[in-house]
Amino acid sequence: MSEFEQYRSLFVAESRENHENLVNYLLALEKGIDQTAIDEIFRSIHTLKGASASMGFADMERLCHTMEDALQLIRSGSAEMSEDLGNVLLSCTDLIEEMLDDIETGGDSSSKNPDKQVHALRIWLEAQDTTGGPDKPRESPEHKTESCEPEAVQVEDAEQGTGVEYTMTIIVSPDCMMKDVRAMIAIQNLEALGTIRSLQPSKEEIDEGKFDGTAKLTIFSDAGEVALRTAAQGSEISTVEIQATEEASAVAAVPTPGKKPAEPDRKQTAAADKNREIKNLRVDISQLDHIMNLVEDLVINRGRLKQIAEERKIKEMDEAISMVERSVSELQNLMMIIRMIPLSHIFNRLPRVVRDVAQYDHKEVEFIMEGGDTELDRSVMDGLNDPLLHLIRNAVNHGIEDPETRIKAGKPGKGLVRLSARRDRDNVIIQLTDDGAGINVEKVKKKAVEKGLISPEAAATLSTEEAIDLLFQPGFSTADTITDISGRGVGLDVVRRSIESLKGTIKVETTPGKGSVFELLLPPTMAIVDVMIVRINNKRLAIPISSIVEVANFKKDSMHRIGKGDVTLIRDEVLQILWLNEMIGGSDHCEILIVVQYQKRKCCIPVDAVEGKQEVVVKPLSSFIGTTKGISGVTILGDGDVVPVLDVNTMEE
Repeated sequence: MSEFEQYRSLFVAESRENHENLVNYLLALEKGIDQTAIDEIFRSIHTLKGASASMGFADMERLCHTMEDALQLIRSGSAEMSEDLGNVLLSCTDLIEEMLDDIETGGDSSSKNPDKQVHALRIWLEAQDTTGGPDKPRESPEHKTESCEPEAVQVEDAEQGTGVEYTMTIIVSPDCMMKDVRAMIAIQNLEALGTIRSLQPSKEEIDEGKFDGTAKLTIFSDAGEVALRTAAQGSEISTVEIQATEEASAVAAVPTPGKKPAEPDRKQTAAADKNREIKNLRVDISQLDHIMNLVEDLVINRGRLKQIAEERKIKEMDEAISMVERSVSELQNLMMIIRMIPLSHIFNRLPRVVRDVAQYDHKEVEFIMEGGDTELDRSVMDGLNDPLLHLIRNAVNHGIEDPETRIKAGKPGKGLVRLSARRDRDNVIIQLTDDGAGINVEKVKKKAVEKGLISPEAAATLSTEEAIDLLFQPGFSTADTITDISGRGVGLDVVRRSIESLKGTIKVETTPGKGSVFELLLPPTMAIVDVMIVRINNKRLAIPISSIVEVANFKKDSMHRIGKGDVTLIRDEVLQILWLNEMIGGSDHCEILIVVQYQKRKCCIPVDAVEGKQEVVVKPLSSFIGTTKGISGVTILGDGDVVPVLDVNTMEE
C-alpha cells in the first residue's frame, strides 16, 4: 500500500468530523449571527480546504474556497445570512459529503462536479457587489478579493495592535509517513487564526519534500495561546511548543480600552502534549468486530471449561479456571465499553433533516435534542439511523401543523419537536415528542377501511391503541396526496421492523390537538445477553431475561379454552398460553409457566423445567437457514449443545 493510500483513511476521518461540525454550525447561523458559530465554520471550512489541497483533491479545494469567500462577507458584516444562502451552503456540504464518500472508496472526488454550487455562490457574491452590504457601502472588487483571505483580516488586526505575536515549534511524529502533508495541514489551520510572519522551512520547501519533521514559525493572532495550540495539534503531531515574544507580551500587557485583558494561558510541557495525543487512537471498526468475535468465543469456551472442571473435580484446574473466568469477564466488559458509541453520532445529523422538511412544508419548527451522550453498542446503532430518520420526518410532516393553523388553535406559530434519550436500568429509551395535532384516530380508521385492511364494522370497534397500530401496516399512509416527503406508505412499517430486529419495542401515545410521543425501548447491546435456560420435550431453549416477567406453577386444570386458544388466570389476569409444539415439540409434563411480555401484551410459555440463568453469546442464524419467526439466533452452551434463543417480539400467536 502506498503512503498516499495509507494517509487517505486519516484524511477522510478528520474531514468527516469537520464536515459534521460545518453543517451543525451552519444551521445555528441560520437562526442568527453567532460569533462562535462563525469562528467554528471558518475553522472547519479552512481545514477542509487545506487538507483537500494537500491531498490533491482540487475540486473539493475549489468548492471550499468559494464557500469561504461567501462566508467571509457574513463574518465581516458586509452581508447577512439568508435562507437562500443557507440552502446553497448546505447544498455544498451535501456535495462535500459525496466527495468524501467517493474518496473513501478509492476515488479522487473528480466525478462529483462542484460547478453548479460554485456558480450559485458566485452569483450570490456578484449580487452582493451590486447591492452592497447592510448599512455600509460595498468595497471595490480588488479590495474584496483580498478581504476574503483570513491573512488580510489578521494583517489589519496587526496594524491596529490588537493581537499578540507568538513563536511556535511544531514537531511531527517520526512514525508519520507523510510528514510534509501533516505539517501543511497544521500550518493552514493556524493561518485561519492569524498571520504567519515567518516560517522555517517555507511552504515551498515543505511542498518539495524538504522537511525533516520540525517547523518553526512566528504568528500574529488575537485567538489566544490555547486556540493556536489546538489548531496546530492533531494526530501524528508529537509536540507543539508555543510562547509569546517578549515585545509582543509587553504590548499585550497594556490593556486595550474596552477590552478585558486575557488571562495568561497555562504552559504545558511537550511530554504532556504527547501523552494526551497517545490516549486517543483511531481503530478500524472491522478490527473491533473481529476482537468481539474472539471475546465471544472465549465466553463460550469459558463455560465449557467450567463444566469440565466441575465434572472432573480437579482442584488445580478449578483455581486456574477461576482466574481465566475473571480475566475473560473483565475483557468482555471492557470490549463492550469500547464498542459503545454516543447517540450524538446519529442525533447530530437530524437537525438538517428537520430544517429541510420544515422548509419544504413551509412550517416553523424548533428542534431540541437531549441525552446525546447516552451510549449504545455499535451493532444497535447501525440499525437505528433509518428508524429515527423516518420518525423525525413524520413528526414534522404529519405532526406539526402550519403556522396559521397553530395560531388559530391557540398555539405558538413555531412547533416543537423534542428528541431525548436516557438510560433505564438495562435498556435505553429514546423518545420523540411533538406538540402538533396528534394522531387523528377516526381518519386512520377511515383510511384503513378504504384500503381494505379492515371492515367498517371492525373499524367501529377498534380501540385507540388498535387504531394507532394500523399506522405500522405496510403501505398505510394518512397523507391525502403523495409528495417527496410522504404519502407512499413507506415509513412506520420499516420503523417497526427495524426496531424489532434490534430486539427493541416501539410504543405510541397521542393526545388530539396536543401532540404525540413515539418511544423506542432498546437493549444497549445485542451480542452477549442474559438468558434463562429451560427444557421442553427434553430439548433446551433460551429465553432472554429482559422478556421474562415472572415464573409460575402450572396446573392443567386451571387452563381454559377461549376461541381457538388456551388461557389461564394468573394474579387476576387472563393470559394466553403459547404452546411451542411446532418449534420444539409437544410435552405432557409441563409444570412451569414462563410469563413473557412484548410491549404491553403478555403470554405464557409452558416448560418442563428451568435449568437456570446464564450469560450467553447470541449468534445470528445462517443465511442458508433464513429468517425463522420466534428465533433471534442460537447460542452454544458449555457442554457444546446448540440452543435456539427465543425472540418474543416475533413469536406467532
